[in-house]
Amino acid sequence: MAKQRVWGIAYARTIFKAVIRNEGENMTVTMLKGKIHRAVVQQAELDYVGSITVDLELMEAAGIYEYEKVQIVDVENGSRFETYTIAGEPGSGMICLNGAAARMVQVQDHIIIMAYCEMTPEEAKEHKPYVVFVDEDNKVKSVARYEKHGQLSQEMR
Repeated sequence: MAKQRVWGIAYARTIFKAVIRNEGENMTVTMLKGKIHRAVVQQAELDYVGSITVDLELMEAAGIYEYEKVQIVDVENGSRFETYTIAGEPGSGMICLNGAAARMVQVQDHIIIMAYCEMTPEEAKEHKPYVVFVDEDNKVKSVARYEKHGQLSQEMR
């Protein structure tokens, strides 16, 4: 039994090394493209076709398109879910969860809105996603780019 387990581990290591060597051929990885950090939920509208309405200025600062798939994380309750964006009035600070997503949050919860993109491993090595920091009124405080290991560099956009 022990020999079989050791052989299995050695085989897995060999396969893993082969995958790493060949990763550049036709492979893409999913990377964080941009996020809006700790936005405050202004509304939750259950009787609406699902989505999240986001102030267009915030979407543009984070590089998020209207109707783009996004992941939402609620800081207060830990829930994670996916939906798509609808552009809200620019400068309004609007963050509104619509439809079924409205059940996942409470008004005044802080959420993180994240969009992802596909790229080659070579592109990923140079990629730095946008991070939009907002105040309690959902106004842009700053826009940064992630550096290695989560460090930020300030870069107003």
